[in-house]
Amino acid sequence: MNRPTAELRGLTRRHFLIGGSFLGSGLGGWSASGWSANPQRSRLAVVILRGGLDGLHAVPPMGDPQYAPLRGAVAIPATGENAALKLDSHFGLHPLLPGLHRMYQAGELLVVHAAATPYRERSHFDGQDILENGHAQAHVSADGWLNRALAALPGTTATGDRGVAIGSSLPLLLRGAATVSNWSPSVLSGPDLDFLDRVARLYIADANMAQALARAREVNEDGGPDGKGGMDGKGGRSRSTKTLASLAGAAARFLTAPEGPSAIVLELGGWDSHTAQFNPQGALARNLRDLDAGLVALHDALGSTWARTAVLVFTEFGRTAKPNGSGGTDHGTAAAAFVLGGAVRGGRVLGDWPGLKPDRLYQGRDLRPTTDLRAVAKGLLLEHLRLPEGVVETKVFPDSTAARPLLGLTRTTRST
Repeated sequence: MNRPTAELRGLTRRHFLIGGSFLGSGLGGWSASGWSANPQRSRLAVVILRGGLDGLHAVPPMGDPQYAPLRGAVAIPATGENAALKLDSHFGLHPLLPGLHRMYQAGELLVVHAAATPYRERSHFDGQDILENGHAQAHVSADGWLNRALAALPGTTATGDRGVAIGSSLPLLLRGAATVSNWSPSVLSGPDLDFLDRVARLYIADANMAQALARAREVNEDGGPDGKGGMDGKGGRSRSTKTLASLAGAAARFLTAPEGPSAIVLELGGWDSHTAQFNPQGALARNLRDLDAGLVALHDALGSTWARTAVLVFTEFGRTAKPNGSGGTDHGTAAAAFVLGGAVRGGRVLGDWPGLKPDRLYQGRDLRPTTDLRAVAKGLLLEHLRLPEGVVETKVFPDSTAARPLLGLTRTTRST
């Protein structure tokens, strides 16, 4: 069952009431009943990038001779100003991902390129449903693959949360029989427009103050990534100012609690980059900065728990290989996924690179998928959370035998 979020041991009730909102009908209590307060338990964080991350933009294949001619004005340069951050002889990272680059160099980040779910259409709604339900089709399940995995963990009871969503609602990924919850920071109502107009009139004689207020109002109107996308479900931007970095501390408090959850889920919307994709002040650039800052903040806040943590970052589909006429990219197929954490055997780019020649593109337009995202998730569940293979194959990801688990992702491998 799903229940309202409760207070963590070590954090006072007053602290939570000030810093965040509990969702549901009331406040419950974290219980250790049936759950061992083992500080050595593995932790898993899943970050959903809603809207379709352009994997060729985030992880450009600098060594592919087709890349620069195909991408044209949106290609990330290999050298000079705003050059890609080198991963190996073939791949780089977007220059706005320096924190991830440091993790890669430290052996704590690996990239899985040309990855996708079994979905081959281009609907955000269906793509996200399949990403979260763990099946090959959309809308065939009311629960998510992560909830099914948490339900299979040893010691699971109805009295302790196995997973927590950091956000205002519970995503499909965490819905199901296992006891989970969600937490969201308090959002105070902002000043009304009449008040802002009166303040603007007071500042009219001070150019600096007037400019600062105008910029603040512009940023407020544009909003921040809301984790859920707009009313259209496309991972758009809203008036929410929550960022991944601002939520990292709360996520870490849950994961570091001895009796806290084994998994958390965070969401970042706004990756639907149809226009002005190369604009350094545009939505895609802001999201890349926020993703990088948020993952670095999570790393820092977890402290010693980082060594036992794996983080999976993925999206519902990629973007077209060739830009559109608006300087952006349209809905595609394969993208890049990130696996990071102190428990991860990183410093590598995994995947069978399909190439970008016209006859190698999927349907002549998209990066061709060569790795099933379910295989990545299976590897983490088997090696990191130590779930039995039979459970993963039959209950967590049913009808997925063709997607063999991608093993060797973590520093701890399964015994045979």
